[in-house]
Amino acid sequence: MTEDARFEDGREAPLRLKALDADDLAVIAALVQDAVFPTVEMRWDRSARRFALLLNRFRWEDAPNATLRKRGVERVQAVLAFEDVLKVQSLGVDRSDPDMVFSLLSIAFHPGSDGTGRVELTLAGDGVVALEVEALEVILRDVTRPYVAPSGKTPSHPD
Repeated sequence: MTEDARFEDGREAPLRLKALDADDLAVIAALVQDAVFPTVEMRWDRSARRFALLLNRFRWEDAPNATLRKRGVERVQAVLAFEDVLKVQSLGVDRSDPDMVFSLLSIAFHPGSDGTGRVELTLAGDGVVALEVEALEVILRDVTRPYVAPSGKTPSHPD
């Protein structure tokens, strides 16, 4: 015998998402907008063909609840991994300063032929990291419990 799920049975769980096309990537891009990360948390494993970032992601999915319940907005550490990466290029990204912190503004996919393409990660301050991929496969996985955002503010972008 089965019974319907009850509201009490629901709980928030860490995000674990995969993008295999541009529409899927748009969802992940929205969830990682305004994530911050230091230079040292950006890695390319050439032999595994994986580029990964350890992000401090703003929890956009929780922001309405935080406002409704009059509590602080949250961030969570998450891994954003790109598979099948053939080449990594950057512009306006100084990797020599280990204390430099980047803010991720957007992620776009520009398809090539036969499933290949270019993923562009646009950073605040005009930086761009470009990934040439054999196929689009992106994984977003929260790896810590949420914590109150140190700034206490929701990110905003003036018009």
